[in-house]
Amino acid sequence: MSAEDEDITEELLADAGKLTGLSLELLGLDPHPDDMTAEQRLQFDPEDLIEMAAVPPEDRQKAVRQTRLLAGLLWNSSSILIDQLFRDLGTLSTLEVLTPADIAGTSVLSSLPPQFAASYDAKFTQKFIVVAADVTAALARGWTAPGCLAAELAVRCLLDQAEITEDIYELDLPEDWRADVAEVLLEDADSDALYPDDDAAGSGSPDDAGQLGFERWFTPFAPGDAVPPYACS
Repeated sequence: MSAEDEDITEELLADAGKLTGLSLELLGLDPHPDDMTAEQRLQFDPEDLIEMAAVPPEDRQKAVRQTRLLAGLLWNSSSILIDQLFRDLGTLSTLEVLTPADIAGTSVLSSLPPQFAASYDAKFTQKFIVVAADVTAALARGWTAPGCLAAELAVRCLLDQAEITEDIYELDLPEDWRADVAEVLLEDADSDALYPDDDAAGSGSPDDAGQLGFERWFTPFAPGDAVPPYACS
C-alpha cells in the first residue's frame, strides 16, 4: 500500500463515526455477545452466541476495522456523488441538444438505466440531485428505505461511487460488501427491473407503463413515503 493509499484509509476510518444513520451491525459486522444487552442476546440461538464469542480477537479486530472502513467509504462517497452530480448538471447546461452519447459521458447519470437516457435533461438532474442529497442525509439522521424509484437509483449510484473508490485505492473491505449493503439499503427494490440482464440490455422503453414508468420515478411508493417537495414538482 502506498503512502497515498494509507492516507485515504485513515481518512475513511476517521469518517466512519460520522455515519450515524447506519450501525456497524447493519453494515455486516457480527456483534460480540459481551457487547449485547440481555434482550439482544435473546434474539440469537445459543449456538450462534457461542460461535460469535469464539472469534479470535485478531479476527474480530480486523472485522471491526473493515466495517468501519466501509462506513467511512459510504460517507466519503456520498459527498463525491453530489459533487459529481453538480458537475453533470453543469455539463448538461451547456448542451443545446441532449443525446444518449452525452449521458454516457457523464459521471453519475451514466449509471442510470440507459434506455431512458434521452430523458436525463437538466430539470431531471436538478430533481435527482435533491433526492440524492436527501438519501445521503439519511446516512447521518437515521436510515429509512427509499421512498421512490429515483431514491433507489440514487442509492445505486452511491454504491457505484463507493466501488470506484475501492478499486482506485484497493481498500481492504468486507467480502461481498456491496451485496450486503444493498440488501439493507435496497431491500425488495423495485428498481431492479430497470436494469435488464446483458441479453436484454436496452430493451426497456421510456414509455413503459405502470410503477416503473419514467414519469413515476419521483412519485412516492406509498402515502407515508417522503419525497422532497422540489422533486415532486
